[in-house]
Amino acid sequence: MDALALAEAVRAGEIGARELVERSLAAIEHRDPELNAFVTVCADEALAAADGPLPAGPFTGVPIAIKDLTETAGIRTTFSSRAFADYVPLHDTAVVRRLRGAGFVIVGKTNTPEFGVTCVTESELNGNCRNPWDTSRTPGGSSGGAAAAVAAGMVPVAHGSDGGGSIRIPAACCGLVGLKPARGRISAAPYGDGLAGLATNGALTVSVRDTAALLDVLSGYEPGDPSWAAPPARPFADEVGADPGRLRIALAPTPPVPVAVDEPCLAAARSAAELLTDLGHEVVEATPPWQGDDLLGLFTVPWAVGPKLYPVSDPALLTPLNRALARIAETTPSHEYVLAIGRLQALARRVVAWSLDYDAVLTPALAKLPVPVGWVLEPDEPMEQFQRGAEFTPFTPLVNVTGQPAIAVPFDVADGLPVAIQLIGRPSDEATLLRLASQLELARPWVGRLPHRFGEL
Repeated sequence: MDALALAEAVRAGEIGARELVERSLAAIEHRDPELNAFVTVCADEALAAADGPLPAGPFTGVPIAIKDLTETAGIRTTFSSRAFADYVPLHDTAVVRRLRGAGFVIVGKTNTPEFGVTCVTESELNGNCRNPWDTSRTPGGSSGGAAAAVAAGMVPVAHGSDGGGSIRIPAACCGLVGLKPARGRISAAPYGDGLAGLATNGALTVSVRDTAALLDVLSGYEPGDPSWAAPPARPFADEVGADPGRLRIALAPTPPVPVAVDEPCLAAARSAAELLTDLGHEVVEATPPWQGDDLLGLFTVPWAVGPKLYPVSDPALLTPLNRALARIAETTPSHEYVLAIGRLQALARRVVAWSLDYDAVLTPALAKLPVPVGWVLEPDEPMEQFQRGAEFTPFTPLVNVTGQPAIAVPFDVADGLPVAIQLIGRPSDEATLLRLASQLELARPWVGRLPHRFGEL
């Protein structure tokens, strides 16, 4: 049962919110010692909330986990940094407030790398998170704890965030659905946009319909937002199962960052292209104009600002990678920062203009199967770690630059590990992506292949 089905069971009186929370807590106790998906479990608070009264929303009574980069009133939020090991916020961010308002019950906070800076979930403070499919492999990052928690059946859905692929990467690693919404769709309130428009919030789910319904919950303007996406023509939940019509789709197997793509990842994308053709769509292989600029170098300029957004008085408390990025931020003159942002925006204009000839662009989600725990951070040189991250995840960061929506959809299994595809939509057109993803989900059902379902022991 996905989260919507669980909420329907609560409304029908077939199960109580307290029982759902108890199942979640039991699954966490049973599985998390091996996976380390959770940083904080707030069992007493969750049981008290489940006893009500809860808001009447689309997910009333359903347990959820919040990524530990996102502040939650009264619940420890460490940002996976030793500098914030004991930080307990006094406020919820807007996305947490909206999730509570939808009736969710927060059971805990999930593991992430320090400040969400890399594509694996390995933390000096909170330890390494592991993939439920194979505990020697990463669940991805930076929302790796969220993905591991859902794939292991500890929660039916989890909150995540995505600044360079941090929802789509762990979704791909763990066999889940992960949507990066369009820029401005979900508010960052009460904060502004400190990462040049790269980052947004979202969720890790087991079904496209959960993803769509959560987008409805999280979307919308908050007072003072510097930008926002136009409201959809109808609720995103209504797009699931709707006929997408005959779409023109570009298969783009060549990544924006010039790295090798392993055969299982390429094979999944090509197989998806064949399935989409069989479903009546026009699929053509094409290479977007996304190579030629130093994307990784340009992306590093705004990305390096991330560690400096947190008030850390002693740099020795940071990981080597965050210390290195902070030094880049400190030594980059303001005019060079502006010029780098301008070059990224020029690249975005070129890529988006090209993509308007298509209804969607299909790529592999990753360039490798989930890599071993420790592989990305193995080099001693921090920027070599950053390069390894790019070798693993070359297809995701550019979509954060362009601001387009993109969704990772599980598609196959290779060597006992999940393999996903990525679908990139036109600007602010999550609706087409959801129709297309739900069509693929129906044609190639996936949820039964997950290692665990919610609440099973």
